[in-house]
Amino acid sequence: MKIVFHGLVVLVLTFLSQLGGIAWIFALFFKRRLTVFFISYAFLSLSAVWIAPVTSGRVALSCFERGALEMQSWVYCALNRNYVSPEVRTVLEDLAAATVSAFPGTRILVLDGNFPFIDGFPLIPHLSHNDGNKVDLALFYRQENEYLPGATRSPIGYFAFEEGASECPRNSMTLRWDLDFLQPVWRNLELDRDRTRYVVNWLASDRRVGKVFLEPHLKRLLSISGSKVRFQGCRAARHDDHIHFQL
Repeated sequence: MKIVFHGLVVLVLTFLSQLGGIAWIFALFFKRRLTVFFISYAFLSLSAVWIAPVTSGRVALSCFERGALEMQSWVYCALNRNYVSPEVRTVLEDLAAATVSAFPGTRILVLDGNFPFIDGFPLIPHLSHNDGNKVDLALFYRQENEYLPGATRSPIGYFAFEEGASECPRNSMTLRWDLDFLQPVWRNLELDRDRTRYVVNWLASDRRVGKVFLEPHLKRLLSISGSKVRFQGCRAARHDDHIHFQL
């Protein structure tokens, strides 16, 4: 039973953070297991900031900077989900600069990026995000016609869906969760259409960007056209709580 338990812990920690499973295995050799685990995990995570650019070519988005471009939550940093390719980082920096120029005071909030190592390693629950070339951005919100810098409806930026006609039937055999029971819990904020439209159109017009995923009802609401802005399909997560783009 102990072997099964520790095997499950290693599996869960690996899928959540990539490096957590290694830290737990190392901690098993010590009496103060939790203490050793946290120290080992912190060491591995900090080391990845310097090792990943050399081995996988991925770079960590800063977890401490606040301004035009920032991580939405410390959770993504703590779980090593803030890694992208250098080109994606450049696109993000250019996007932030352009958006602030068009809408002063805007803050681009990054959600899930990728893990630091190994192409093809899954970033649960995403179907992609496995090569450093994909990243998610939070939507923009306002209240009483005033933009709210850095605000999201949910604490992690995901799962607070914008209402709209769905293209998909309800089906349990899919990653397309509606999470109806959670929707009343989230903050009652209004989508900032101008900033969201600008960011999606900017990404779609950039030659480095290959695809932008957005729900069709949001695409219609924002009057967005163009072949790069696509529906991700009915078996993937909903994209009316965030913007996904990839090279």
